[in-house]
Amino acid sequence: MTDDRIPMTRDGYDKLKVELDRLRGSEMIEITKRVATAREMGDLSENAEYHAAREDQGMLQARINDLSDRLARAVIVDTSTLPKDTVAFGSKIRVMDLDNDEEETFELVSPGQENPDKGRILTGSPIGQGLIGRKKGETVEIQVPSGKIRFKVLDISSANI
Repeated sequence: MTDDRIPMTRDGYDKLKVELDRLRGSEMIEITKRVATAREMGDLSENAEYHAAREDQGMLQARINDLSDRLARAVIVDTSTLPKDTVAFGSKIRVMDLDNDEEETFELVSPGQENPDKGRILTGSPIGQGLIGRKKGETVEIQVPSGKIRFKVLDISSANI
């Protein structure tokens, strides 16, 4: 796991903590019961229920480990103390896509709050990384999986995160 800090709002942190507690509690108990019940069905080498339950248990544990890691690296950020004229975590950025001549709006949010369909993107995403530190009027070229995109920053404000 990496040592990079993850900026989060208190609300984002609390949401991840609630999810982690639920996964460690009721979800893990339920899967453990499924594994035990399937084990009682006999020969484990041919027991599809047992193997499915164990696979689900492994995926749940991986999710628990991921959330634990994110929370351990979390840094609670008070967005009201961040600069208003520079793109940073907690910013709402209105940009012009210079290739499509379309306006788009992004909010840089913490893990657990992202929703790309609503323009809520992680600071660690390619677009988030490309916009951080930019000021109104600047043009930026960002490498994304599908190629390069060019944005002009039109406006920066505080996001409601």
